Amino acid sequence: SMAEGAGAGPRLAELLAAGWRLWEEVETGAEPSSGAPAVQDKVRQGLDALQRAAAMVAQLDLFSENEELEEIASADLKYLLLPALLGALTLKQVDLSRRLEHLEGARAHFWRFLKLCRSYGLGSFHLPPAGPPGEEDAGSPSPGGPAAAQPSLVAMASSRQAKIERYKQKKELENRLASMRTFVESGQADEDQIREFYILQIQKWINTSLEEIESIDQEVVILRSRGTAKQSSAPLHGTSRQVRAPLKPFILTRDAAQAKVFGAGYPGLPTMTVDDWYEQRRRQGVVSGQSAPQGAPAGITDEELQKQQQEKKEEEDDEEALQKARNWDDWKDTHPRGYGNRQNVG
Repeated sequence: SMAEGAGAGPRLAELLAAGWRLWEEVETGAEPSSGAPAVQDKVRQGLDALQRAAAMVAQLDLFSENEELEEIASADLKYLLLPALLGALTLKQVDLSRRLEHLEGARAHFWRFLKLCRSYGLGSFHLPPAGPPGEEDAGSPSPGGPAAAQPSLVAMASSRQAKIERYKQKKELENRLASMRTFVESGQADEDQIREFYILQIQKWINTSLEEIESIDQEVVILRSRGTAKQSSAPLHGTSRQVRAPLKPFILTRDAAQAKVFGAGYPGLPTMTVDDWYEQRRRQGVVSGQSAPQGAPAGITDEELQKQQQEKKEEEDDEEALQKARNWDDWKDTHPRGYGNRQNVG
């Protein structure tokens, strides 16, 4: 009814503001661990406020797929951000036993946000697939499992230049938003400025959503491949699981060199080599010492794992390994190739 709509205005604005503020507090919070009860309380409150706001937006029918951007009132533009904020807060939940569910839920929110932006002609980007990779065969560890997802990961990685560009744009956007923000929040901005501010926010969240979907897809592939291997022992973990540190989004790389390359495009997202990842999960008691070769991403052989361990040893300045490597290099400098074979030549 109209009366309800009239009352929903300020109430809706309050709910969005509360949810957005809570997300920012969690995102920039001083708490060392996102698993701290105080932080998780904020996550729950934020999700609650944003979900209620999203229900109101649906009820008021604020947005429609066949409407033009100009038809949205400037004051309503900010409600387009609801699904993106919901996705971001969904990822902040730390219950590991429900990690896959949270990843898929967050992905669905980000995807809905991107689809809405597309229908209003906001941002030029490819809409990712509606679901994470391998959803069809989640139940069976078919040969088309994790390995089948590799080509798309390679494709994503290949356009490093695009990522650097995207990062520059993101920084520029954030600077512009920061300078406009106090102006808009103090109520001094006129309608055009308000409109520009929220369109910039939407563009920033389009970038964030694309990045998050990419890292969610990579994590889902890992969790699914481990899930099929671990199904038999799952019940044992039921109780101890909640205590473990959450698995934050990160980029999985083959080795340290690749980690450097990947890291460049995502300052906010840690990179981890396969070895580091197993080491971290092993310390948290998730992966038994034995399971690295079987669980490792497709295409990594024992030999390669050994080679990586060797590289890692050298990297960590293991003096002895370094010394051996240096001696060998010096030796090669002073002895031509094939030197040893000449000694016995008649």
